[in-house]
Amino acid sequence: MAGNPWPMPVPHATTELADGLFRLDGQVAIVTGGSEWLGFDAADALASAGCHVILTSRTPGRAEAPARKLRERHGIETLVLPLDQQEHASVAELARQAQAWKGRVDILVNNAGGGSGASEGNLFKRDPADIARLIAVNLTGVIYCCQEIGRLMSDRGRGKIINIASISGLVGRNRDLYRRTGVREQPVDYAAAKAGVIGFTRDLAAFLAPFHIQANSISPGGFDKGKLPAAFVEGYGALAISGHMGRMQKDIKGAALFLASSASDYVTGHNLVVDGGFTAWK
Repeated sequence: MAGNPWPMPVPHATTELADGLFRLDGQVAIVTGGSEWLGFDAADALASAGCHVILTSRTPGRAEAPARKLRERHGIETLVLPLDQQEHASVAELARQAQAWKGRVDILVNNAGGGSGASEGNLFKRDPADIARLIAVNLTGVIYCCQEIGRLMSDRGRGKIINIASISGLVGRNRDLYRRTGVREQPVDYAAAKAGVIGFTRDLAAFLAPFHIQANSISPGGFDKGKLPAAFVEGYGALAISGHMGRMQKDIKGAALFLASSASDYVTGHNLVVDGGFTAWK
């Protein structure tokens, strides 16, 4: 009888490989804006691999319950710290307190953003103050965080930085779907900020390479948070190869864990697009 040409798997070796690449036991991560949505999903993925997590929020009370959930779910330690990342002094204080907590910061996930303001998304109707604040929160604040936390990482000669960008920084937006379904359209200054994050991350990776720090970005597509009209969710999903919007508590987690772990030690300056193929076809 001919032998089986396909070798049997070696479960223990595979398990050891996976554990060695993706475990984060004893490491410390900062996830800005990590109390909800994609930020919390990223924090949850890192905590599941044994990482202690610092969650930041402009209103720290909102992050206490999510931090407790991470502790109870994964048996790791958590810390909640205030952060208004458009203020450099606030970022510097975050770095000081984070370093004092465990004496190390291994991972930074720059997730905090948003802040479109009260004015409309239509560029011709945008309040200039809202434009300035959006850029400050979504781009300048990311630079501040990388400056201060990157400095801590450089002292140790290692670290992982993950900047959350967006497919808005990659492609233009057809606003017809937004207008037909009554969803507030995305301002073009948001696209400018996120494109800035992608470009900044590439050069940041080059700057940090001598310190053995990897810097990458993730560009999510649209994610269904359960707050959008069904017509928008259906219409957006039809524009993606996958046929659906991104799923909370699922679709961002693998990307975040990969870029935070040693599995991505040879990946830097990369923008990982997590959009179900939205930007891959037209």
